Amino acid sequence: MTGEVGFFTSKIRLRTYFENAEGLRVGAPVRLEGVDIGNVTAIRVVDRKLTPVEVVLKISAKYKKQVLKDSQAVLATAGVLGETFVDISSKNAKLSPAENHDELPTQTRPDIQDMVRASQGTLQNIDVLVKRLDRILSTIESGRGSVGKAINDPELYNRLSETLSEVQRVVNQISSGKGSIGKLINDQELYDKLNASITKVDRMVDEINTGKGTIGKLIKDPSLYNEAHSTIAKANQLMADVNAGKGALGKFTHDEEFARKLDDTVTKLNSLLARMDAGEGTVGKLFHDPSLYTNADQMLLETRKLVQAIRENPKKYLTIRFKMF
Repeated sequence: MTGEVGFFTSKIRLRTYFENAEGLRVGAPVRLEGVDIGNVTAIRVVDRKLTPVEVVLKISAKYKKQVLKDSQAVLATAGVLGETFVDISSKNAKLSPAENHDELPTQTRPDIQDMVRASQGTLQNIDVLVKRLDRILSTIESGRGSVGKAINDPELYNRLSETLSEVQRVVNQISSGKGSIGKLINDQELYDKLNASITKVDRMVDEINTGKGTIGKLIKDPSLYNEAHSTIAKANQLMADVNAGKGALGKFTHDEEFARKLDDTVTKLNSLLARMDAGEGTVGKLFHDPSLYTNADQMLLETRKLVQAIRENPKKYLTIRFKMF
C-alpha cells in the first residue's frame, strides 16, 4: 500500500504493442533491467495489423528518468514455467525520458513453442542421420564393404601385421646403419664429405659473388657484358645485311643464279664421284684397277733394291770423271 509502487506513489502510464500477448495477465509486473517498477493495468486488442495487442503499463515516476522514449519493451518469462511479465531495457536508448501516455517500442523474442517448432525439423534430420549411421555400423559389423573387411577380415590383419613387421625391420636396419639409406643417415664419413662439399660450394659461390674466376668474371665483369652486347649487336647487323642481300653471304643467300650454278656443280660432282666409284676414267682405274696397285708395288720394291745396291757398291753405279781444259 505504501511501497515504491504502491497506491500512493506517483506514476506514469505508458503504452506498448505486441504481436501476441499469450500468458500475459492484468497485474503482471513491469520490470526495468530485472527490477520491478510497475504493473500491467490493461490488455486489449486494437486495430493494428502487425501488433494488434495493446498493453497499458503503469510505472513509478521514480524511474521516469531511467525509462526513455526509445527504451524497448519485451515479453519475458520468469523461468521455464513462470509467469509472463513485461521487461523494459534502456541499454541502447538515447532519447529523452518517457512522458505520460508515451508509446514504447517493442522487441520480439521467440517463445518456447516457436523454439519447439523450429527444433522439430532438426530432430527429424538427426533421426534420419542416426538411422543411416545405424545401417552403416550394421554393415561394418557384418564384415561387408571395405571398412567392414578391414575390421573383420583376419587375412587382412595378418597382411597388415606382416607389412608392419617388414617396416619395422627396415627401420631397424636403417637405425643400425645398414643399406644405402642407413649409411646416408648414420655414416659419419659421408656426413663429413657432404659437409666438406657444401663448404666448397659455399666458398665457390662467395668467389663468384666477389667476381673471382671465370664464372665470377662472366657474372660480375661489366666489360664482358658490354663486349657480349656489342658482339650480339654486330651479329644482328650481320644477319640484317645477309637478309638484305649485302656482302658475299647476302649474295649467296639471295642470288638465284649462284644457287643454280651451285646446284649444277654439285650435280656434276655427284656424277664424277659415281663414275669414279664405277671405275671409269683414270682416277677410277687408280681406285679399282688391281694391276696398277701391283705395278706400283713392284716399282717401289725395285726402287728399294736399287737404292740398297747403290749403298752397298756405289763405285759400280757412280763414276766421277774430271776433265782438265
